[in-house]
Amino acid sequence: MTRQSPPPSEGASAVLPEPFVKWFAERGWAPRAHQLELLSRTQAGKSVLLIAPTGAGKTLAGFLPSLTDLATRPKRKPGEAHRGIHTLYISPLKALAVDIERNLGRPVEDMGLPISIETRTGDTPTHKRQRQKLVPPDILLTTPEQLALLIASSDARRFFEDLRYVVLDELHSLVTSKRGHLLSLGLARLRHYVPDLQSIGLSATVAQPDELRQWLVSQNPTREMSDLITVEGGAKPDITILDSEERVPWAGHSARYAIGDVYEAIKKHKTTLLFVNTRSQAELLFQELWRINEDTLPIALHHGSLDVGQRRRVEKAMADNVLRAVVATSTLDLGIDWGDVDLVVHVGAPKGASRLAQRIGRANHRMDEPSRAILVPANRFEVLECRAALEANYVGAQDTPPLIEGALDVLAQHVLGCACGAPFDADELYNEIRSAAPYAALDRDSFDRVIAFVATGGYALRTYERYARIKLTKEGKWRVTHPRVAQQYRLNVGTIVEAPALNVRYTRAKGGAMRGGAPLGKIEEHFVETLTQGDMFIFAGKVLRFEGIRENECYVSNGNSSKVLVPSYAGGKFPLSTYLAEQVRGMLADPARWSSLPDQVSDWLRIQQDKSVLPPKDQLLVETFPRGSRFYMVAYPFEGRLAHQTLGMLLTRRLERSGARPLGFVATDYSLAVWSLGDMGAMFKAKKPSLDDLFDEDMLGDDLEAWLNDSWLLKRTFRNCAVIAGLIEKRYPGQEKSGRQVTVSADLIYDVLRSHEPDHILLRATRADAGSGLLDVRRLAEMLSRIRGRIMHKALDHISPLAVPVMMEIGRESVNGEANDSLLSEAADLIEEAMGPE
Repeated sequence: MTRQSPPPSEGASAVLPEPFVKWFAERGWAPRAHQLELLSRTQAGKSVLLIAPTGAGKTLAGFLPSLTDLATRPKRKPGEAHRGIHTLYISPLKALAVDIERNLGRPVEDMGLPISIETRTGDTPTHKRQRQKLVPPDILLTTPEQLALLIASSDARRFFEDLRYVVLDELHSLVTSKRGHLLSLGLARLRHYVPDLQSIGLSATVAQPDELRQWLVSQNPTREMSDLITVEGGAKPDITILDSEERVPWAGHSARYAIGDVYEAIKKHKTTLLFVNTRSQAELLFQELWRINEDTLPIALHHGSLDVGQRRRVEKAMADNVLRAVVATSTLDLGIDWGDVDLVVHVGAPKGASRLAQRIGRANHRMDEPSRAILVPANRFEVLECRAALEANYVGAQDTPPLIEGALDVLAQHVLGCACGAPFDADELYNEIRSAAPYAALDRDSFDRVIAFVATGGYALRTYERYARIKLTKEGKWRVTHPRVAQQYRLNVGTIVEAPALNVRYTRAKGGAMRGGAPLGKIEEHFVETLTQGDMFIFAGKVLRFEGIRENECYVSNGNSSKVLVPSYAGGKFPLSTYLAEQVRGMLADPARWSSLPDQVSDWLRIQQDKSVLPPKDQLLVETFPRGSRFYMVAYPFEGRLAHQTLGMLLTRRLERSGARPLGFVATDYSLAVWSLGDMGAMFKAKKPSLDDLFDEDMLGDDLEAWLNDSWLLKRTFRNCAVIAGLIEKRYPGQEKSGRQVTVSADLIYDVLRSHEPDHILLRATRADAGSGLLDVRRLAEMLSRIRGRIMHKALDHISPLAVPVMMEIGRESVNGEANDSLLSEAADLIEEAMGPE
């Protein structure tokens, strides 16, 4: 909904009913050209992908086909059965669905349209979900997990028989994960119910549009693509990098040095959204802001571990414009229009140009007005990354990750879900599944093995009745073996496997027994296990005192200590994008670009150039130097923490065989440090081993295989795959397994399968996950290929300026008292040794 705009493109023939024409006119608005173009394409029976900048009215464009069709649909006659849903809207976030319901309801109410709109998410009460199945709304706003549950219902075909449109919002963020794989299979099932179903994809940031165009339509028997509408333009954002008078830290992610500057920025704006990359960073930043909030500004906290009630209160307060600032993670970084947000502050590097564009778009949220944003780097390397992201944003560069083949554990979950809905024919289901873009290349043998897994658990587990979840009928169709299978499926559906967590509640002690009070959210089990009664930690924006654990509940009371621990959240860190990594390497290699950097950072690079060297963009710099009784090697691949951690594991194995006696390594997004008792610099100089041999691509063969077999990583990955595939059920009717119980079960099954069925379908899924996720093998392989024959070795007498950040990561675990003072002293010594007295 925007002000007067150019007329629609020539040939557009959208039919806009009179109430809509009048509604626009009364507000002095006119539908934009792309909104009418999308309406025209859908009225011609096409599926469409709309790519448009933030504030271009994508949401209204996506719903215009539904609203206009419903506005002219004949009324239901007395006694006529309730119709099924007309439009299914799917978003990646519960908050986004709630926001759409609020904003979409306004034009529907203004025009007096006979259209019902409802949400259905994990937060929707059970009684409302049951009523929705009996009396479906015209437009249902939901999530991928709820679609999977609806498909697994025995009345799914009736529920969806009147479906005409599926609107997929923020499509780019849906398709790159296992949630996207599950959603693609759900979309294939909907097309099975309604062959002429039309899909509308909405996205603001896309690197490869054709991949999404294929994703929207059936890929079987031929590879088709949806129509594409691209909207150019939009006001360029106003982005600055904080140039604080405080010293930018060498390492770390807290950005405490900039809290005063951030607070001053908040005071100068109506509403500020402060984005961070992890939940623990959100808690820290919120506490730091409250510590200096002398003006008692209303500041709130929003992240996925908080209780839903608290999240909804924050969202309502934002919509009502009563907050001055909100500290948030990715829970608020998609297309939500939150009141008068006029500034976005990104604390820490964004890790991706597209992610930054998405988050910046939350300010103003209007196409013709520039979004204002401030980037706050947490350390010196992040200054370079923020500068690269800023420049990428101005040239419109996109770095959304490429799509990957559909995961087999997700396919197993979907197969069971289909059986829960109704018996299925394997041949028909195979053809249906291949119509989903991620599974278009699925071979029949893999499909049959997935069916066998769902039916028996696989060869090694087939003697256990508990793993037999579907069976073949006399008619040649597969159905569930028992009603409780369907019940347990519904309790465990979805692909988001969070770290084991406990509910956090205030305690109401009575007679020495802990009783549950008000809920605060969830916190990871492994963190709670490190606490003893009386320990203080921060959560939900409060200082809490740990009182104890009972079943799956963590009981707390209000604390008042300034010495607190900080909860950590696994999997919260984003990888540095390939595009930004390349830009940072280019910036390091080009002194002409240093003038855009703060003086303290450009001085750092100049001293590095004097004392060591800065590598050309296409080369890998490896520095070696002695320090104390150890020898160090620091490499600068700039390929992200995951790839560097894998590289560190493999390098230490090779260095051990070479006699270097490595003691350990540490990895950051930018560099990797290995320390040893042997003089690695002398060994490389003597080519025993040579650096070319040490970094040879063959490390991704036997070395990787041997390390994987010895490490905990595959077991950790298998646990997630087993939960998604339904081999291990976390939730049972009336109870829930603890994280420890799930882990023990997964480890036992993993050992059995490795010994007796090493080619089991879940072990295949586990290796695929490890390769693309926790290991980032693909990216590591690309890096090793890129640097082949291009490794620059610099043997130094002491640490270089560039090596200081990664060296400061060694032993960064939180330590109190004298040991902490010792670490601070060590850091000061490192800096002076590298830079000279500052």
